[in-house]
Amino acid sequence: MALAKFILVKESEQELKSLMRKQPVHLKNRIQMLLVLKKSEILLSKEALSKALKINHNTAQKWRTAYSKNGIEGLLRDGRIGFKPSLISADLHQAIEKRLHSPKDAFTSYTDLIQWITDNYMSEGINYQTLNSYVKRHFGAKIKVARKSHVNKNQDASDSFKKTSL
Repeated sequence: MALAKFILVKESEQELKSLMRKQPVHLKNRIQMLLVLKKSEILLSKEALSKALKINHNTAQKWRTAYSKNGIEGLLRDGRIGFKPSLISADLHQAIEKRLHSPKDAFTSYTDLIQWITDNYMSEGINYQTLNSYVKRHFGAKIKVARKSHVNKNQDASDSFKKTSL
């Protein structure tokens, strides 16, 4: 069994407690680890530390390494990258909206919409599910919804047909 790793906690107990109150829930255990290390008179192995904090020993090792290499900032840093920009730009959004609301030039399917985007705006195309959810979310469009009447229907002819059919 390997020896316990010595980690010098530079912050005071008061600093750690005040910092722990300011942190979100998912980071409080990390500060708690520093408090346990600070209060302990003996060196704690990763297994002993994991039992005290009720976490996995690999997590305890990862947190100890992050603190020893980068200090408190490295320990509290979240590894997630953040916001992912949309594939559909503002001008493409307006063009889709114009085509969707056009009675004579509307799309018949999502694959038709994908083909139109590939031909006119993007060379690599766009994923079907991405475009499907985007159109539903922004325009309220639904697949397989029939129109009330044909777009080229002559209203006068249909009225005269209704009158003579009785």
